[in-house]
Amino acid sequence: MSETKEKVFADGFVFKRREDAPDFVIGEIGVKVEDAIAFLKKHTKSNGWVDLNVLYGRSGNPYIELNTYEPKKKGSPKKAEAEEETDEDGLPF
Repeated sequence: MSETKEKVFADGFVFKRREDAPDFVIGEIGVKVEDAIAFLKKHTKSNGWVDLNVLYGRSGNPYIELNTYEPKKKGSPKKAEAEEETDEDGLPF
């Protein structure tokens, strides 16, 4: 059963693609400073970073969202050895 987290849109940040831009231009990010600063202060991790994802919505338009992924802590239960995937030489990759 997977736990679905609610999306947290990055206030104050807008990502835009320009159709007439050269191939090496991915897009541009607009920042509304006051909203962005408040968002960053609210969501800053203990390590001083805020991670954002640029995604496509169902509409096909890009948007920026807070990356809420948290890796498992060290010492978390690992897969049982029998469940671990291995290649033909028995190496786990």
